[in-house]
Amino acid sequence: MPSHVSADRPSAQPPSRGSVDALITQTRRLKGDVDAVRRGTQGDAGDPQERWQRALYDLALHQLNDLDEHLAQLRDGPLPAGPAPKEPSAGAAGAPSAADAPSGSLLSRVGSAEWNLLTDEATWSGELYRILGRDPASPALTLDELPSLVLEEDRPKLTAMVTDCLIDAKPIDGEFRIVRPDREVRTVHMMGEPVLDTDGSTASMWAVLRDVSELRRSERAVSETRDSLQRRRQRAQTEHRVAVELQEAVLPPWHGSLRLPRRGAGSLDIAAHYLPAPASELIGGDWYDALELPAGESLLGVGDLTGRGPVVTSTMAMLLGAVRGMAMAGAQPGRLMALLNQLLDTTARPALGSALCCRYRPADRTLVWAQAGHPAPVLYRAGSGRRLTPPDGVLLGATPTASYGQAEETLHVGDLLLLHTDGLVPGRTGTDGSDALLDLAPRLAEAADARDCVRAVVEEFGAAQERQDDACVLVARVES
Repeated sequence: MPSHVSADRPSAQPPSRGSVDALITQTRRLKGDVDAVRRGTQGDAGDPQERWQRALYDLALHQLNDLDEHLAQLRDGPLPAGPAPKEPSAGAAGAPSAADAPSGSLLSRVGSAEWNLLTDEATWSGELYRILGRDPASPALTLDELPSLVLEEDRPKLTAMVTDCLIDAKPIDGEFRIVRPDREVRTVHMMGEPVLDTDGSTASMWAVLRDVSELRRSERAVSETRDSLQRRRQRAQTEHRVAVELQEAVLPPWHGSLRLPRRGAGSLDIAAHYLPAPASELIGGDWYDALELPAGESLLGVGDLTGRGPVVTSTMAMLLGAVRGMAMAGAQPGRLMALLNQLLDTTARPALGSALCCRYRPADRTLVWAQAGHPAPVLYRAGSGRRLTPPDGVLLGATPTASYGQAEETLHVGDLLLLHTDGLVPGRTGTDGSDALLDLAPRLAEAADARDCVRAVVEEFGAAQERQDDACVLVARVES
């Protein structure tokens, strides 16, 4: 085959074999490092982030394998022309040959061709026959015949590239799809130049044709997973915004401390706080509430629904509205829990949840409370704390016929009542193995008001590494 450079400029000197071997060694070392990292990824089909990372690793390996093969060809010289060898081969340094690459391999096949414009003869390398799926014994196609292999919509692109090369001496650099005799469609990248005669006229055209089908497949996989990841992020951002807006609309809007009842003796100094999950952008179903009831009584409550996102937040809003309505209508905590349980069982999207509701009578400082699968309140008195003994109560939504007991506790002036959801102290114990919240008793006894108490709880548990869920905390201190 004539030289693949134009006759009007000298040929560049090939690199030494030693320098190419060094590049091959570096390439294979890098390829091994990338493959080791790739094997460590899970590639979870349900996670766009994992799929995108895995696709990028595949694409990087594709490129490195391709570089390894091309360096081996550079070291060993041009591919032989004529019929393809029947026996599989390998490079001198053990590099796999592109000719031996199985279908779906990341190695790209590279072939070459020259078309003599004076004799109308065509010369193809053996690898080009493999790429195009042609019988090596058949004659190479001329430039006029070559478009017959190309997908119909890509033929104008090939014609334009060849015309620009032959008439305007422009280099060829473009892609088109070919249809092999077995009807398989492959993507081919073609690079070439005109070979000029001594008088400056075009004598022939040479080209290197590379099968880039697997490369383009890998690039599409990267693009598709990136787009999928972007859509997922946008959807998550939208869901987060909707959930936050809904949560802010239904949770009590007061900040700092609240005094209930607003008039009369025996009032409660109340403060609360919501803590989002450290490792999730989605809002959960945690809630708190404090409400003045008729006859000067007060409602205190916290609860948690399973799951995250706008659906859970909307169910929480419905549940909180029901709690307020039934409490205002006079339902006692045990009866209120039973009605909430029936409500969750009949919703369009059944859910499980826990809840704790208290009704406080300031006249005799009596706390009547019930719970549904929820942590009992912590009562702090005289610098020490204890958990109240819970009455019977299963999770809301677990069984439609569940009944819920009630308990009563007489409070004293200065007592501190702490209600919380179970995400606040998951598995956390004190220094002696006790309830970690009980160890806060001395610190809470020194707090100026309920707001300072909440601040102390948040400082202790708000940034806990083991906390993976949303949480609410509500503190009520009995005033004189």
